[in-house]
Amino acid sequence: MASPVSPLRAESGRNAVEATSDMAGLVGVLNTLGGLNMPQQALADLQGRYLHDAANLWNHVLQSPHAGPNDAPGVPHDKIPDRRFASSDWTAHPLSAYCAQMYLLNARTLMEMADRLEGDARTRQRVRFAVQQWVDAAAPSNYLPLNPEALRKAIDSKGESLSKGLQQLLSDVQQGHMSQTDERGFEIGVNVATSAGSIVFESDLFQLIEYKPLTAQVYARPMLFVPPCINKYYVLDLQPDNSMIRYCVEQGHRLFVISWRNPDPSLAQVGWEQYIEDAAIRAIALVQEICGSEKINALGFCVGGTMLSTALAVLAARGKRPVASLTLLTTLLDFSDTGVLDVFIDESMVRMRELTLGPDSPGGGSLLRGQELATTFSFLRPNDLVWNYLVGNYLKGETPPPLDLLYWNSDSTNLPGPMFCWYLRNTYLENKLVQGVLEVCGEKVDLGSIELPTYVYGSREDHIVPWEAAYRNTQVLAGKVRFVLGASGHIAGVINPPAKGKRSHWVSPGDTLPANPRQWLDAATEVPGSWWRDWADWLRGQAGKRVPAPRSQGSRKYKTLEPAPGRYVRQKA
Repeated sequence: MASPVSPLRAESGRNAVEATSDMAGLVGVLNTLGGLNMPQQALADLQGRYLHDAANLWNHVLQSPHAGPNDAPGVPHDKIPDRRFASSDWTAHPLSAYCAQMYLLNARTLMEMADRLEGDARTRQRVRFAVQQWVDAAAPSNYLPLNPEALRKAIDSKGESLSKGLQQLLSDVQQGHMSQTDERGFEIGVNVATSAGSIVFESDLFQLIEYKPLTAQVYARPMLFVPPCINKYYVLDLQPDNSMIRYCVEQGHRLFVISWRNPDPSLAQVGWEQYIEDAAIRAIALVQEICGSEKINALGFCVGGTMLSTALAVLAARGKRPVASLTLLTTLLDFSDTGVLDVFIDESMVRMRELTLGPDSPGGGSLLRGQELATTFSFLRPNDLVWNYLVGNYLKGETPPPLDLLYWNSDSTNLPGPMFCWYLRNTYLENKLVQGVLEVCGEKVDLGSIELPTYVYGSREDHIVPWEAAYRNTQVLAGKVRFVLGASGHIAGVINPPAKGKRSHWVSPGDTLPANPRQWLDAATEVPGSWWRDWADWLRGQAGKRVPAPRSQGSRKYKTLEPAPGRYVRQKA
């Protein structure tokens, strides 16, 4: 006698067969892209497993209608269940649970198809990235009719959540970007970027901030921070309890920080060499002159580290060595492997940018708008930085909580097109910075000429500067190098104050630096807590003797212009 669920099983089987037929069609399309090929045995294995898991899912829903999406058989998930379907609303409705379960199964299958393609590595990476973007966008949680949690909120609030969501959508359209935090809760200089200091120099490209000492004595050798120009510097000074700037000053260092100007059309034609000569090199000389110091210590973060290293190589070619020690945080010098960013950059893309933004464009250059950069970086982690806020802000009508890091993340900056295009072509595309063939500011750039103690930091989950790429700096620079690996990502790994006791970091006894980064990690020791203390201990040995702290900022020649954080950091893109 037939089971009462046999017709449903048959229907499920028919749908699964149709799905596997569609899979075969998709493979046919992929086989035409860049010579990619899906082995027939791999396709057969995927089809068979998909049919089996789809049938099991259907039967599971019939037998356990209130099981959650993360509990379904055949659907893999991490130890932490998928947060998109964690609400009890997804288990309260069998159809919603089944919809989510089938989505997770389809997502897994599509990603496995992308992983099993054979062919050119870069093309495979691009196909995988495109499939991941489509998979993330297609989640049922992103669509109001399919999201039971958003529907319940709409019913419970009698439509108020939808009304508020629409208001927030219109507000975000007007401001030009999706809100990731309640931006009304922050004001630069009031509750972010509050460390006391003064602007002691200003040019068309940057302001130089000198911070007020917090100790009676300071180290004789001053410190200069070169932050990335693609973001605002105050990621290093968000709140007093997570400010790397304040921490450095508390350790007794006389600290200067570059605050980049947010470029407007008057700077649209500025190139990379001007940023090196008129900003990085100029700032080094200013710190020397203001402090009367022959040598300074310097730190570069992300692109700021690339710029600082280029500037030091230019100075070395001129016979000048004004920096005693160098710190590089999540910095690329060797661009042979830049992770997911490789997906975006090829000859045609760079040439298109040069024709629309660079020196070859009409007018000799135009601005790369900050919001375009911000959107690109957000889609590197779309579930966390895009779809999460679409669902919360617009479908549920929730106001995102005030978070200082996300406020900073939304405070985007423009870039001069010629500078951006030079950077794309000579680093990401052609990787010339480490080849010793580039000429910058009239000098041949040889990074091996940077012979000084260097502290190199990478973040283990960094999706912008993979830690293995940061580690390769140890093979490029001369002098004694210390490498430290921190937990978490590009920003959260760096901004990890010791007082909070969060995360961990890895160090290697004796600073052994094999060519293979995995060999280094195998020999490294995990240490609980922040890497800041390790860096502070290292920097103390480079800072010189203690001297009385200056009573004021600047000098007779370079008088204070305005209080920190200054007006440049307040300029909006």
